[in-house]
Amino acid sequence: MNKKLLSFLFFTLFVTNIRAQRSLGVSTGDFSRINSMYLNPANLADSSELLSVNLFSINIRVENNLGTSGINSISKSLNNKNNDSGSTSPSIFTNSGRNKFSMILPELNIHGPSIAFSINKKYSVAITTGVRVINQFSNFDQSLYNTITNTASISSQNYSFNTQKFNWTAHMWNEIGLSFGDVFIDDGKNQLKAGITIRRLGGIGYVSLKGNNLDLNYYSGPDSFYATHSDLEFASNVVNDSSVVFNGINASNLFSRFFGATAGLGIGGDIGVVYKRRLGQDITDDDAPHDLVFSVSVTDIGAIKYKRNTSAIINISGNGSITGNGLSNANNATAFQNYMKQQGFTIDTSSAAAKVHLPTALILSADYQIYQRFYVNVLFLANLANRQNFGNSYYDQLTITPRYDFRLLSVALPITYSALAHDMKVGFGFRFSGFFFGSDDVMAAFTNHQYGAGFYVGAYVPIKARKKGRLEDYDHWERTVP
Repeated sequence: MNKKLLSFLFFTLFVTNIRAQRSLGVSTGDFSRINSMYLNPANLADSSELLSVNLFSINIRVENNLGTSGINSISKSLNNKNNDSGSTSPSIFTNSGRNKFSMILPELNIHGPSIAFSINKKYSVAITTGVRVINQFSNFDQSLYNTITNTASISSQNYSFNTQKFNWTAHMWNEIGLSFGDVFIDDGKNQLKAGITIRRLGGIGYVSLKGNNLDLNYYSGPDSFYATHSDLEFASNVVNDSSVVFNGINASNLFSRFFGATAGLGIGGDIGVVYKRRLGQDITDDDAPHDLVFSVSVTDIGAIKYKRNTSAIINISGNGSITGNGLSNANNATAFQNYMKQQGFTIDTSSAAAKVHLPTALILSADYQIYQRFYVNVLFLANLANRQNFGNSYYDQLTITPRYDFRLLSVALPITYSALAHDMKVGFGFRFSGFFFGSDDVMAAFTNHQYGAGFYVGAYVPIKARKKGRLEDYDHWERTVP
């Protein structure tokens, strides 16, 4: 539990306070297939784009249910710090009062150079690259978390609490994917297409602490806990160097981190099916017929296996005394093991390889053309990952996205209910040709009561293929670049 790492994470949560996921608003449209295929690889097939070359895209977000904040409160706090006259600056974080909490701070997706190509009217392929970072606390006890990470919150009173089934996993990895999309059925009214993505996963670094049970008694005087009935498991490939996970990306070593040797390897992927029902007459792409589209996919299947000689697994049981300062200084696997052993706990080390799981999710969506270029999309994301594994997971959400969409321009307004924070989020999405930006939640700019916020931006080069008829052979397409 590296003090520098925790400071970085809190800075990310309180100051940047950003949230984004999957470029909703742009990826739910019909004219950005590299973004759409991250929702369902079947969206790769039957695209209006003959060729798409992705230059870059960045998605970054934070979400939690511990407390709320906003840009206004952050700005006031920073102004007070810059003009400090001895007074205490106001808090930028309003605690929700929940005893158990979960948070993602941050999730960062960087999609690098990628290409998608339509072989013919049935088959399409894509090669994608990316780097991802997820730092997640799941079902943590607020008292334990605050005592370890925020000395100002330490209580002057003694207290006791129990915490169970909690997980902290910070993970960084790179991806190189190969995708294939196929139109199985297309009779002019009904279309069925499927897609699959297979990714080579390269693990860069991870730190994970999960617990089945921990009974704690806090004593304010010596700032110490006495822990009983402990059943914890700590794993990391950060054995002696605590900078591996979050200092891994910078200008000097980005190339070697992305393409070079990795600490762990794995295979992952997505799979999906899309059914489209054409409700109008076949006309040109610029005025597509009224369509009703149903989509189902499972994304982020797989795990990364860290070799025995690169990963340490430590099981902690028994009773002992610990301090917040002692834990925060145990900044790698070796230091953590030595500290817990010194405090009286029973330590069992393992040399087995460790497997860190991806945040597997089920995505269901329906899309309907209301009138001409006005559409509405309904998307439901459900977690499929076991939160007690080493690894990350998502939280259920329901998003309704009305949009104005045609080949040159998309404008969308995603509205999301989050099962993590139990709140509503309003975002926006904008695309002009191959440039896009947006957010899944911009309410932090207007209110101080949001549990997160976010942003995404990217650019790609679309080479369109305009068809004279919807079922025309690709040999008769007129290729244009908007």
